[in-house]
Amino acid sequence: MFILNKENSIANHFLAELREVDIQKDRYRFRRNLERLAELLAYEISKTFYYEQKTISTPLETTSVNLLSQFPVIISILRAGIPFHQGFLNVFDHADSGFVGAYRSNIQENDEFDIFMGYKAAPDLKGKVVILADPMLATGKSVVKVADTIKENGLPEKIIIASAIAAPEALLFLENNMSLPFEVYTAAVDEKLNDKAYIVPGLGDAGDLSFGSKLTS
Repeated sequence: MFILNKENSIANHFLAELREVDIQKDRYRFRRNLERLAELLAYEISKTFYYEQKTISTPLETTSVNLLSQFPVIISILRAGIPFHQGFLNVFDHADSGFVGAYRSNIQENDEFDIFMGYKAAPDLKGKVVILADPMLATGKSVVKVADTIKENGLPEKIIIASAIAAPEALLFLENNMSLPFEVYTAAVDEKLNDKAYIVPGLGDAGDLSFGSKLTS
């Protein structure tokens, strides 16, 4: 597992601004910071991919460079995943994209809940490396359900689960329930989940902070 803030970097500033209540009020800044973290994670992920040598022509001569042999497929969970997705797409600019709508539903008095999935659009995934982008990796249930669903589009080589913030409970759930090979890249691992299954200290609801509050039915 890769944790971006294990070493000091500019990522600490982006994370701090995502968490800070007063700064969160600026939706554009919040979305941009999610995008920036995704760009940094994408750079780190790119180091693990396959490369092949290519010859290119400069204005002066030809030279050899190592270039990606295959771009990943980026799949994001709506709606909080949209700005996070854009950050990955900024780096892997030739990548195919997919989107899945998944959210908590049927919330019980004991705060147990199901994951409802109402939308999926994804390309052929057979043999591909898939980056599954979900900025808040809280329980891990959404990610596991999405991973099981996208297998209908072909078995990927592996799945890279990318988040801005992860909870220890989610990491344990993934370890026990993921049916495909996977790796986790996150900017930070926080303390725990609270009794509502939100990450602590976390940052709140990333979807609402990015796009405004929503009516629930």
